[in-house]
Amino acid sequence: MASSPSPAELTHLNAAGEVHMVEVGERPASRREATAEGYIQMAPAVLALVLEGRAPKGDVLAVARVAAIQAAKRTWELIPLCHPIALSGVAVELGPAADGSGLRLQATARTTGPTGVEMEALTAVQVGLLTLYDMVKSADPAMTIGPVRLLEKTGGRHGLWRHPEAPHPCA
Repeated sequence: MASSPSPAELTHLNAAGEVHMVEVGERPASRREATAEGYIQMAPAVLALVLEGRAPKGDVLAVARVAAIQAAKRTWELIPLCHPIALSGVAVELGPAADGSGLRLQATARTTGPTGVEMEALTAVQVGLLTLYDMVKSADPAMTIGPVRLLEKTGGRHGLWRHPEAPHPCA
């Protein structure tokens, strides 16, 4: 088991242990990309409605895709210590989970700047999944969202990072 990070490693804490926004003004700009994924499990009949485009509220997948993109663009307004980031792109992929239990949503956020886009990718996934829930909750209020995780990030001081675990069983 990994040890807990020291206060010096927690970048949102200053030397006195107080919360602050990280200064990124002196960091060099680099191309950065982050990809996250998440799942929503639902009843097979509801999944069929969504995939066939027969959900009562319309094209559920299109609305979730737009919501995910909008969420990535507004992450800094939702997460208190995130910087506003000029995103150069956000890609959202939606489709059935490999095990047939529901849907998988993957979001990739890109920028060229002094700070990463992990939070933008993760926020896109969460809001996209919440939108899916909202669009079909009357048909299946027992839907379950999760897990959600960062899969990969590139750029910045640390370069490439990939999630250490094997793909999720639903993938």
